[in-house]
Amino acid sequence: MPSPKKTLLHQFLIWRYRHIATKNFILLLSILVGILAGLVSVLLKNTTHLIQIILGSDLVSWQNSLYFVIPVIGLLLIHLLTKYVLKKETEAAIPLILYALSKRNGVINSIHSYLPLLLAPITVGFGGSVGLLGPAVSAGSALSSSISTLFHIDSKTRILFIGCATAGAIAAVFKSPLAGLVFAVEVFSLDLTLASLLPLLLASVASIVTSYLFLGDEVLFRFQVIEKFELANIPFYVVLGGGTAIASVYFTKMYFGIQQFFLRFPKKTHKLLIGGVAIGIMLYCIPPLYGEGIGFINHLLEGNHLAALGATPFEHLGDHIWIAIGLLFGITIFKAIAMTTTFAAGGCGGIFIPTMVMGSALGNIIAKVINNLGVGIQLSEANFTLLGMAGLIAGVLHAPLTSIFLIAEITTSYELFVPLMITASMSFIISKNTIEHTIYNKELAEKGELITHNKDETVLTLLKIDPIIETNFASIAPHHTLRELLHNAVATSNRNIFPVIDASRKLVGIVLLDDIRDIMFDTELYDSTTVEMLMKQAPDVIIYETDTTKQVMKKFQDTGAWNLPVIKNQMYYGFISKSKLLTAYRRKLINVTR
Repeated sequence: MPSPKKTLLHQFLIWRYRHIATKNFILLLSILVGILAGLVSVLLKNTTHLIQIILGSDLVSWQNSLYFVIPVIGLLLIHLLTKYVLKKETEAAIPLILYALSKRNGVINSIHSYLPLLLAPITVGFGGSVGLLGPAVSAGSALSSSISTLFHIDSKTRILFIGCATAGAIAAVFKSPLAGLVFAVEVFSLDLTLASLLPLLLASVASIVTSYLFLGDEVLFRFQVIEKFELANIPFYVVLGGGTAIASVYFTKMYFGIQQFFLRFPKKTHKLLIGGVAIGIMLYCIPPLYGEGIGFINHLLEGNHLAALGATPFEHLGDHIWIAIGLLFGITIFKAIAMTTTFAAGGCGGIFIPTMVMGSALGNIIAKVINNLGVGIQLSEANFTLLGMAGLIAGVLHAPLTSIFLIAEITTSYELFVPLMITASMSFIISKNTIEHTIYNKELAEKGELITHNKDETVLTLLKIDPIIETNFASIAPHHTLRELLHNAVATSNRNIFPVIDASRKLVGIVLLDDIRDIMFDTELYDSTTVEMLMKQAPDVIIYETDTTKQVMKKFQDTGAWNLPVIKNQMYYGFISKSKLLTAYRRKLINVTR
């Protein structure tokens, strides 16, 4: 007997099909997704703030001996929650979504709708040097996926709703609707068409309105551009672009290097202790590394580097400008280390805001250095702080348009648009040519499972080989005679290719009908000729576990074959035909581009 809940949902779906057009229903759901993304962002922010209040400002101080213990406590809480309560390990937000888009048609496990809401505030509240934007995107995307499943939405629209959740989360956090939309297009490789543009905009607006309802006009960064763009400063923007590109490469390499280092420790408790102590030492020496670092950026924008650096063991030296520059450089170097150590030790968070923190410090450093060289040049340190953030976002995330629109919207001005374009494009070009893939997509790209703006590659990535594998080929053993081949295989099959399989189900060769056509009626050879004498090697084989659809297509192109055998678990499994592969490709292409 169906439950009342299912009956009501069924009745609603019938009513919806009769009274609401599909296009309008998608728009309504995009607004719902935006509202949920906004609520998730507000909840993450407020929960984290509450934890920090409970800990108290006196406890979170380099002068307190418990300062070293706080990160370990936070990581221990996460370990206990994931192991005994949630029974689910943390996963990086954006890579999780990218995998769902490429291999699962946008389906994300519902546990990810609340897992980040529990773990990210603990991580950041207890000193983890990560951001909250990634968890907000992850939770919002999981909710949008669940909504799509609930209302029987097709896979293409489900992917669009994940983009809506992402745009909504960024819009709610930064009060920047365009940046959220552009991020979804750049990072998730969504098609920006009229059909997708309106849902993305509606989700962004709904999310911002939700944020305003709960947080008022509170924004992360308050800044107004006073010093305008000057043509003479272009060389310095180029220098900043190069500097942020180098920092982006360092950031990415450090991330993968530390992750690789922690793989040496098989036990999670060892990772937790080593990571927690390392974070505690870094926080003791450089307190601005604590948590997200939003306050640090705001102090730099206000021109107050002493407040940004805060109370440190070296604060008596901070009033000397070159000492201050050195301390800021320390933040630039150690932010990536602290962030990655937090992840590797089991913490939950995002890399977007840590990237901005590192960029703000670097931009401020470059302006300070030029201003204090004694050559009579005075640059706006606040402007360079903003430009540094844009440069790091463009370089680390390979998202130059997102960085440009984000900073433009934060400043509510387009006065810095030209400097932003110079810095972001320089950083992106250099970093992209140095490191092809980002922290987000490197693993997927190496597996050939990454969706890109290249339509051909996207279709091949989304195309699954299981539906096109054919298993109804008549197989034959190598010791069988020509008579057995003709009677047991040729006579019973409408195929012109026959796999030769040994006793352990391994493929040892193939027999083509064309190759035996001249002798198949010669009865004198029926018992004296064996299959082993007639068979030949397949031009190539498809490895089920490792070969991507792109690799399968290339094997057909390289060999010129019309059928290739599939090997699964080192045993013969079936065949893929070029005609069926191309037919499936064409159907998927129509579905993706319609």
